[in-house]
Amino acid sequence: MKTDEDNTIASRRQFLKKLAWGSLMALSGSEAATAAVRHVIYPHRRGHSHEPAHPAYSHARKARPYVNTQPVLSPYLHAVEHKTLAFEHTHTGDKLKLTYFEHGRYIEEALREINYLLRDFRTDDVHPIDTALLDQLFFLKQTLGVNKPFHIISGYRSPFTNSWLRRFSHGVAEHSFHMQGRAIDIRLEGVSSKTIRNAALTLAQGGVGYYPRDNFVHLDTGRFRTW
Repeated sequence: MKTDEDNTIASRRQFLKKLAWGSLMALSGSEAATAAVRHVIYPHRRGHSHEPAHPAYSHARKARPYVNTQPVLSPYLHAVEHKTLAFEHTHTGDKLKLTYFEHGRYIEEALREINYLLRDFRTDDVHPIDTALLDQLFFLKQTLGVNKPFHIISGYRSPFTNSWLRRFSHGVAEHSFHMQGRAIDIRLEGVSSKTIRNAALTLAQGGVGYYPRDNFVHLDTGRFRTW
């Protein structure tokens, strides 16, 4: 009899097979899709979370289906030919490096891979990530002058996970932008969180939260504000 872990692995392998096939297809005649992926690693087992486990998560393993949305171009991207980002998820061990914008358009298959990596790692729910958030990360990388992967502490959070986290921390907002795919918590190897925060402030885009105790910076696509 297959276990929940076996089903999760099988589902992930099926997802990756479909993704690999989709990456070979040109989008609307563009060659951008076939050139999007540079490097991707999805371990077959989930990484260990640094946060306390809770038995309630056993009832939330059914992944929400991917909802495709038509991305809106950021005005900052019109002057840039292509945009590349690299990620490393601290909880799952997933690694990804790709070009998500090229030849004046976002690359759908690249966005799907990013959505998967930034999924709710506790429930495996996948949600579209705001392309404006990806742009913030790209321009933050440019401002810092680094090509290192962003270490992901938290990307998308399902309502279930957000509600659960609020039981342990007053710092988790009831209507968090994480639940909309509009927020991310990050680190950069060899770069202090204070330096990341200061660079993000110079961009004056969205929310910038500084958490020196836990060594990470929060970014979101809400109105410009800091804490």
